[in-house]
Amino acid sequence: MIGNRILKFFYWLFLFCLHLHHVNLIAQTDFRDLGTWNVLSINIKYNKKWVFFAESQLRSLAFYDQFHYYEVKGGGGWIATPDIKLFIGLGSYNTYKEGGNFRLPYNQQEIRVWQQLNTKQKLSKIELELEHRYRIEQRYTNKGYRNRFRYRLGFSLPIIRRKLSEDIILFMTTWNEIFFTNKAPYFERNRFFIGLGYEWNFIFTTIAGWIHQLDYRILDEVGKNFFQLSVIFNLDYGKTTKTVPPSSIE
Repeated sequence: MIGNRILKFFYWLFLFCLHLHHVNLIAQTDFRDLGTWNVLSINIKYNKKWVFFAESQLRSLAFYDQFHYYEVKGGGGWIATPDIKLFIGLGSYNTYKEGGNFRLPYNQQEIRVWQQLNTKQKLSKIELELEHRYRIEQRYTNKGYRNRFRYRLGFSLPIIRRKLSEDIILFMTTWNEIFFTNKAPYFERNRFFIGLGYEWNFIFTTIAGWIHQLDYRILDEVGKNFFQLSVIFNLDYGKTTKTVPPSSIE
């Protein structure tokens, strides 16, 4: 029992130090070089077991200028339990040459298939929700086939709730994601996000925040900071009760 508590203490200490490091990076950011990362996501909950989604992204290397990347993807998911979900997705991912808006030739064109497992854990005393996301990707690019493996650890914390329904209106969210391949040097990328989300109603949610991305082997942006704005539409045909902050698949 004591051994488990010690392991748990060092586990949470590691997570705290990791996020503290990235928060410190925000203070050092030169916002004149800030790029943008825009997300439009539609989530459809068909019933208590099945969900479908579609998402598009548009990124720029300067603040709403020098657009160099877009992606479009969609797929479906199975809700095994409220805390365990399985997804499969298919998308088109395109990276343009730097130095302008959608400047040709492409740096990379890609069709990607992926499988994903999401698990959640709630810490009731402080209403903190912990999410683990595991993803395996099969990447078919104009430069050849590659595999990639991703792990994301995220936290969300309610700030304001509706008085009558107790549904979350305003929430804080942060996560860190690491990317690996099955070829040396194996580590490919680290991506960190911190921001705030606001649920305008049961369908429409926005999330705004800051992303820091560091690449080891790079095809596009190197060690870049982005302002991210996500617009999320949630359609619940199963008429189930929401108890957690909404989020995009990405």
